[in-house]
This record gives sequence, structure tokens and C-alpha cells, in this order.
Amino acid sequence: MAPSRRELLEKAAFLGAALGFGQCWPGLAQAAVVDGDLRAQLEVCKPSLKPLQQLIAGNQRFMKAWAAAGEAESPDLRMQALQLAYGDGGCEIKPQALAKGQRPWAAVLTCADSRVPLEWLFNTGDGELFGVRSAGNTAFNEGVASLEYAVANLDVPLIMVLGHSGCGAVTAAMADAMLTPLLEDLVTPIRASFVPGNNLTEAIKSNACYSAAQLPKRSELLRKAQTSGKLKIQPAYFDIESGQVSLLLV
Repeated sequence: MAPSRRELLEKAAFLGAALGFGQCWPGLAQAAVVDGDLRAQLEVCKPSLKPLQQLIAGNQRFMKAWAAAGEAESPDLRMQALQLAYGDGGCEIKPQALAKGQRPWAAVLTCADSRVPLEWLFNTGDGELFGVRSAGNTAFNEGVASLEYAVANLDVPLIMVLGHSGCGAVTAAMADAMLTPLLEDLVTPIRASFVPGNNLTEAIKSNACYSAAQLPKRSELLRKAQTSGKLKIQPAYFDIESGQVSLLLV
């Protein structure tokens, strides 16, 4: 028996509360109003550069810090070197303001890999980046919906789709080993991105570009935002050893 309209609305309300979005989902209710004072506090770290330029500038600082950490001889000294190398380049929003809301200036769809720490990678503080993760950084349903929320309710003007060196999900998609049914579902869109003859690095980059192209195809909301010029979608590649994020051709 199909669920009633009331049951569907109750489930939607429960899901919104569980995810911490409250009444912010488009189509369920209007977005919560952020007053001027709180908005100013949440945007205190808003970059002076364009969002994409700011991400790359932050990554340049990370690369220097990453290189300095690589020269240290112990784990604690590596952490100290990483922190010191950042110098005055970072910014942090007040915790009291973050407890009441968020105003991120960019979103990043990336892999679940533990070696891709977004705030370190782009030298940002809490509340600046809206992160969406899944192994292989594919345009999966829940990820696309999350990005719709970021664009429609948080006015995020940039989505970066970030692949990374040595990606295990892409490696699994290229192999012939038996996978679980759920893993097969996960690697199916990755395989759709492959170009015959590509090596692992090329396949990772191709997958990031494919995922970026899928976002406006799978979401009318994202497509309209991109077409109107309110949203930029940019694929990129992170090399773990060097720490560098390089932009890929759209």
C-alpha cells in the first residue's frame, strides 16, 4: 500500500531534522532567516578573491606547509611544522556564530579518502567549505541533493569536484576483482567515465571531469544555477605527495 501524503510529509520532516537542515529544504519550507549581525559574523572569513582563486591561493600555502612537514623527523614535529608554516594565512569564525548557522563560500565534492583533509588542503577554517564525500567522488544521489541544498539555501557559488592521486575507488573500478553488490553500484559511474588506454592518474582525472559534468545533467536546480552564471562547477586533481591541487579542463 502506498504511503499517504501525511506519512510522506512526516518522513520528510524527520529526515530534515536528522540531517540538521531543519526547515531549510526547498519545497518543504522557506529557508531560516539569518539576521544581519549573525550573517556578518558567519561571513567574517569570506575571501576577498573569487572563490576558485581563493581555493588555489589557500592550496599554495598548504603546499609550502606540506613540504615543511615532510622535512620533520617525527609525527609531533611534522604537526608543529605544518601549523607553523601556515603563519597568518588562516581565518576562523566564532564558535558561537557557527552554532547558529553557516555561510560557506564554496562546496567540494570529493572522495571519502582520509588523505584529503579539505580545511588543511585549502587553508580554511570551520564554516567556509561545504564538503560532500563518497569513495570515488561520484555524482551520487545523496551527494547531488546535498549540493542542491548548498546552492539553493546557502548561496554557494562554486562547486569543486576533486579527485586525488592513488584513489582506491578508481583503482577498484579498473580491476577485475570480485566486488560486493554495493561496491559494484559505487564503481559503475566511475567505469562510465573511463577512456580506453588511460592509466590510473588519467582515469582519476577523467572521473573527476565526468562527475562535474554529471551534476548539471542530474539536477535541474544546479543546471539552472550554472546557466544563469550564479554557479561555477570546476573539476580538479589533488596530488597527495606534493600537496598540489591542479584545475582540470571543463
